[in-house]
Amino acid sequence: MPCLHFCEPSKPAHSAFCQFSLSFGVCMFSRPFHKAELQADKRLRSSMTCNQHVFFILWVFLPISILAQQNDSLDERFSMHAQTTVVNQSKTAFTVPYSGANSLISESENKTSITSTLFMGMRLWKGAGVFLNPEIAGGSGLSQALGLGDATNGETFRVGSPEPKIYLARLYVRQLFALGKSSSYQASDFNRLGGQTPDRYLAFTVGKIGVADFFDQNTYSHDPRAHFLCWSLMNNGAWDYAANVRGYTPSMVMEYVSPVYECRYSVSLVPYSANGNEMNWNLNKASSHNLELCRHHRVGDRRGVIRVMGFYTSANMGDYRQSIALKPNKPDITSTRQYGNNKYGFCLNIEQELNGVLGFFMRAGWNDGNHETWMFTEIDHTLSGGFSFHPKKRKHDELGLAYVISGLSAPHRDYLNAGGYGFMLGDGTLRYTQEQLGELYYAFEMRAEQIFLSPAYQFLLNPGFNADRRGPVHVFSIRLHARI
Repeated sequence: MPCLHFCEPSKPAHSAFCQFSLSFGVCMFSRPFHKAELQADKRLRSSMTCNQHVFFILWVFLPISILAQQNDSLDERFSMHAQTTVVNQSKTAFTVPYSGANSLISESENKTSITSTLFMGMRLWKGAGVFLNPEIAGGSGLSQALGLGDATNGETFRVGSPEPKIYLARLYVRQLFALGKSSSYQASDFNRLGGQTPDRYLAFTVGKIGVADFFDQNTYSHDPRAHFLCWSLMNNGAWDYAANVRGYTPSMVMEYVSPVYECRYSVSLVPYSANGNEMNWNLNKASSHNLELCRHHRVGDRRGVIRVMGFYTSANMGDYRQSIALKPNKPDITSTRQYGNNKYGFCLNIEQELNGVLGFFMRAGWNDGNHETWMFTEIDHTLSGGFSFHPKKRKHDELGLAYVISGLSAPHRDYLNAGGYGFMLGDGTLRYTQEQLGELYYAFEMRAEQIFLSPAYQFLLNPGFNADRRGPVHVFSIRLHARI
């Protein structure tokens, strides 16, 4: 497993980068990457290991970076950051009359997850950069992330093995075109090169990305490594966004950004199968599209943002109604999969600063729910809201409190009631009601802007949208997040 090594206070910051890189590198090159996690499409697979991919990228782009001309001496040529997040969760036992193959386990549980990511960036030419993120992830969520629409740990995946795996998370090129002369200084950060950035620009991004890095952003509720842990609080639960089983996919993103308005569009590959890792490169048959409009505003002197998004995905999805018609008892969604089926929906995302220490957010989302969930989580409509508080004397500490209510479409709930299974839900039958989850956390800054320790508590009602398995379920978490 990779280890984060932090420099002594007397040592320069770049020493910590070197220490982390060495530790991460020893782990990364001690074993080959899994080809199935690097190249999804069978026709485009090769025998190249991830070690060779990394060497190839460095070999190609290092000379380009050295030769690149910088227009501003403050512009950063190279960027290197890293993060490690460990989450331990325990849940209480609760009494249930029955369980299915995909139910939340009724016994008490304790699970731990870990992720470590290296964020490397390189300036190519004016306005352009390339970004590379190798990542390692291990452990599992409660009940293997089954039995809940609102899964409790956003750092876990629905993978079969809890063993740590190294994979290529992101590899993409981003090009900005300035639309004016005014610019502002942008500090170096994860996948962001420090330097002057135009206040108004067009941007094009091509490569393997996390779609949620560009859409459905929210200052107070978006990152499970720093904010709320729950899946439907880190993103809109009704947004079935394009991703492989670990959350990444080849995509193209186009953006217009100004101080007041933003507009972005993306087209992405989707998996061959629900919750799959192999991506379908035939865009004529399967793809996912997002369009988001964003407006920045002020209420008095307090900033706020309103985002409205629509999405459309076409893939060889199964149809809930057709599955029930073919087999009324224990229908099988996979029996009705065919190209041409689709899923569409709409999302609203609001954040508002209330005063110097308190902010509010809310999300609402809906999708048609006629065809099976393909990539994110089995939620068809959702409403969430909450607050984020930063104490004046510890401005980097954060207290978060939120509540989310989620539901299923009529075809989806009928399918589960008939004994059908999705890739996350299935109690064998269903007495439908809305799933509800409340979350409270406090992030303590242990080392200035580098190490944070966050205890968290989640209160869960009706796991799996099933009134017969009401609970309540109590989940206690401790999260350690380190970043450089």
